Order: sequence, then structure tokens, then C-alpha cells
Amino acid sequence: MITKLVDDLKYGNLDPVEYVERAYEKIEKYDKTINALITIRSKNEVLNEVKENIVRGGKLAGILIAIKDNISTRGIRTTCASKMLEDYIPPYDATVIERLKKEGAVIIGKTNMDEFAMGSTTETSYFGPTKNPWNLERTPGGSSGGSGAALAADYVDLALGSDTGGSIRAPAAYTATFGLKPSYGTVSRYGLVAYANSLEQIGPMAKNAEDLGLLYTIIAGPDERDATTIDFTPNLDISEQKLEKVRIGILNDILEMSEKPIISAINNIVNKLSNEGAIIEETKLGYAEYALPAYYIIAMSEASSNLARYDGVRYGYSRYMEGSWREVYAKNRGEAFGIEVKRRILLGSFILSAGYYEEFYLKALKIRNLIKMSLDELFKKYDILISPTMPILPPKIGEVINDPVKMYAMDLNTVIANLAAIPALSMPAGFYNNLPIGLQLMGKYLSDMYLIKIASYIEKNVTKLYNLTAPINT
Repeated sequence: MITKLVDDLKYGNLDPVEYVERAYEKIEKYDKTINALITIRSKNEVLNEVKENIVRGGKLAGILIAIKDNISTRGIRTTCASKMLEDYIPPYDATVIERLKKEGAVIIGKTNMDEFAMGSTTETSYFGPTKNPWNLERTPGGSSGGSGAALAADYVDLALGSDTGGSIRAPAAYTATFGLKPSYGTVSRYGLVAYANSLEQIGPMAKNAEDLGLLYTIIAGPDERDATTIDFTPNLDISEQKLEKVRIGILNDILEMSEKPIISAINNIVNKLSNEGAIIEETKLGYAEYALPAYYIIAMSEASSNLARYDGVRYGYSRYMEGSWREVYAKNRGEAFGIEVKRRILLGSFILSAGYYEEFYLKALKIRNLIKMSLDELFKKYDILISPTMPILPPKIGEVINDPVKMYAMDLNTVIANLAAIPALSMPAGFYNNLPIGLQLMGKYLSDMYLIKIASYIEKNVTKLYNLTAPINT
């Protein structure tokens, strides 16, 4: 528990040297195999900051945290797991980083991810794939796989990820950790390297619901540098939220498309929720079969626009500087972007081209609105909606990376929340053959803390899966 850890460091029950040494010992022992971190800060520098912040105080005074490598950190390399930004060191902190530092958190390093957050397995990284600490032959999900793996391997107790279509929740599900995709606009995106602006949010990842809530309340809140943020500041209140008379809708059209072990695990939890007094009903989202194509049309269109800035001239990879601007642009981008990033840029450019904009993009926006309207109707009947986080068990390394359609289909359950801008949380639901399974909770807009309270109750009274650490065997 982070609050206890802060007190232990403050009152001398835990030596900061021992605390930092323990983290670095695990990183040195395991990370050559797991590859959760792209950049690891100097141990002495981190230790000095921990000691200083313990004295200075704050809600996270002296606590180590891992940051996804697409979030800007002043003076610390931020690569987006791409050759394009391999040597980029930002001159400024993202808003969320400023807020973490204000509360005394100390960044231990930057975590591996799918290149520019484009992927579902953390295999498209220029720095190599991250392996799942629960099973080193499997992926940890993506794109925030490094953050999930760093938590599961017990390097840190807190991490930040970003979620465009499930990129926090997929790793949370596959690493038996907790992850929240916040309501759109509650967390500033200032300093997040853009992939798809209308879909993505920075969000907290942790090893239990209470720590998840603490981290969320620290990073959330309006920011004048991000016009998409709203005037909303959550209160840290993890008081017990019992399930008695809580109305829960089970999304059958999502559940039915999952693998049998996952269906079994979710049904087992649903039965226990009913025993706790929850009012359970089966329901359907509607438009489920259209959610995935609509999401990818919108995401790829926005990606093609956002990544146009990497021209090999102003910053980033710039090996080729001679010839026409078109030649310089093409050579640098062709060499610095990976296959998946190129694929999404090309598809996005095609979708937005003359003659196809109305055929694809505008139709996708209409589907997005229909999904939102469907969810609005469901939330008139239910307090929360439940589904599996991921429809399949963690795939083996190399199993889906060469089949884009198969990889995209992994996001079936998670893209819904991004399209509708609502909060969604993934928490551990159990295991099958020692492979983690995730439970997804979705709530109405701005019900983030309510979801965290529900997750906390389920964690302590239903699943009893709490502060799990993978039995790493390297």
C-alpha cells in the first residue's frame, strides 16, 4: 500500500537506501530478459531524489514510479519506442509529470511500449519486445506493456500508461495488475506524444485498487495547456462501496466472443457478485461488430495527421539531409518508422483522401455516436457494465505480430470506452494455466472513482487477488 510505504519512508521504518537498492536489484536481475524499461536512471541520482523528497513531503514522497515512454520527461530520454526519437530528450515535463513531482514521486525510468503506442503486444518496439513476467513466452499486452511488466515484476508499485483503445487495460489484464482508462478530459494530455487525440488518455496503473485511486487523483484535474480537459477534480475517497443493490449489466455480445477459459472466469466472478447482493442482468451493447472497424478508421486517420510532424528536418531521426524536401522526408521516415507505424500512416492517409473521407471516416464517426448513445441508454438501467478485458489469453511472442487483423481483433472489448469517452478499469479476474485474465468494469462519464471503489470491494471480498507479483523464472 503506497500510503503505508510513504509513512515507512518518512518515519524511518524503511531505509531509503534499502528501498532503492531492492528495486535496482530486481531490474538488474530480470530486465535483460523481460525488457520492461527502455531508459533506466542512475541509481545514485534516484536515491538522492528519494531522500530529498522524503524530507520535502507529499502524497508520494520518495515513491518510485515508472513512466511510459511516450510521456514527456524533462531531461530524461523519451523515445516512443521508435528509431525516429531514439535520442530525443524533452526540454519540458508533461503536466502529469509535474503533478507527480509536486507530490514527491521519483521517476525510476521509462517503460517499453509499442512504437508510438501502435500495437497490442509491445512487440512493435524498436528496442525489442517486452516479455510477460508471468510467462516469458507470452506478451504482456500493449501498448503500455512495459508499465504492466514493471509492476508485475515488482520493480515499482506505480506506473503511468496511455490508453487509446485499451493500451492500459490490455497490459493490466495480462499482467494481473490494475489499470484505469480515465474519462476523456479528466487527465491532461499536455506532454503526451500524440497518436489519436480524440481517443487517448494518460492513466494510472498499480498493483491494487487503492493505489490506483491515489495515483488517479494526483494526475487528474483541469489544465490550461490542454483545452480538452474539463473542470473536474476527483476526491480521494476509497471508502467501502458494497455491491448490495448495485445494478450490473453483463455485456453478453462481448462476453460470447471470448475464449472459453475467459468466459468461465468472468462467469465465476459474476456468480460471486450476485452472492454479494448485486443485481445482475444480461444485456448487450449493440453495434459491437462495428466498434473495432470504426475505432481503427478514426485512430489511423488521426495518426496519419499527427505523425506528419516527423519530417526528419526539425527534430527526430535526420540521417538524410541532401536532395529535395520530398526525398529527405521519404528517406528519413522510411528508415525511422517501423512496419506497423507505416501501415497505420498509409491506411490513415488513404481513409482521409478525396473520395474516401465520406465513405469511411464520416461513417466511423456515425458509428461512434451510435455506440455512445447505446451506452447512455444502458447507463440509465445499470450502474456499471462488465465484460472480459481481453477476449483471448496472453498470446505467445510472435503469435499475432505478423497478422495485423488478428492483433487488431484483440482490442475488441476495450475500444468501446475510448469511442464513448467513458471510464473503464481492468483488474485481475483469475488465472488459467497460470496466465492472467482481466475483468473490465465500465461506468458512465465521470464515474472513475466509483469504478475504483467497486474494484476495491471486488478485490478484497470477491476475487481476493491483491498485490500480485509474478513468479519470474528467468
